[in-house]
Amino acid sequence: MAWAARGLRNGVVTSRYPQRRDGYADGFRGAVRVREPVADPTTAITTVCPTGAISADPDLTLDRGRCILCGACVVSRPDLFEWTAGSETARLDRPHLVVPETLREDPASLTATRSELAGRVRALRQSVHIRHVDAGSDGSEEWEIHALTNPTYDVHRLGIFFTASPRHADILMVTGAGARGMIAPLRRTYEAMPNPIVVIAVGTDAMSDGLVSPSYATTGGVTGQVDVDVFVPGSPPPPFAILHGILLALGRLPEARARSAP
Repeated sequence: MAWAARGLRNGVVTSRYPQRRDGYADGFRGAVRVREPVADPTTAITTVCPTGAISADPDLTLDRGRCILCGACVVSRPDLFEWTAGSETARLDRPHLVVPETLREDPASLTATRSELAGRVRALRQSVHIRHVDAGSDGSEEWEIHALTNPTYDVHRLGIFFTASPRHADILMVTGAGARGMIAPLRRTYEAMPNPIVVIAVGTDAMSDGLVSPSYATTGGVTGQVDVDVFVPGSPPPPFAILHGILLALGRLPEARARSAP
């Protein structure tokens, strides 16, 4: 009776994303951006970042694939860096995680990438199964992935399910810094999946090792071990960012946002 009363009191709590905008997703402090692509800033700014995400050669840039969202750059140089709201941070190309994106933009290459991926996922339609592999994660990304099945996000409503068998999976979702002991299992999982295979790397560790780089025990992320199609930055990325990455891979974002997504 308590659960029934709570349901009547709270009503529907499930997000309508992506069909409708979600206030929490849009207001989430999801990434750091460079305020202006300043040429030749003080070189001391590059030492502020604990993961080496900031470069000043020749223009000031920040690699979100290395950023752990600690905010040290925003605190020390608010004239150069600021937080940006929103959870739609996934990208189809690793270079597009470097901001400002205008410095790395290649429209022809991006169009070709999007078209090739669309051709692979066309057969998946409305029922998609994901096999998740932890390749040396600290566990934070797993909490966010697990949240996708709770009543707030409820990815099952979108025909998205998690499976324990790679032979039943359409998408390989990988987290972790690419621990050497997990490389062989990761590749076996990849090879066991039926075509078309779509790979999503979730979290900064999966793209660059994050704080543990360089390390004798890791391989610098998983991007050098399997062919990644979608990159979801963050340490960890929130559930809406992970869901955005899945829908970006499947080409199931509303048309207006699909056109603006790299």
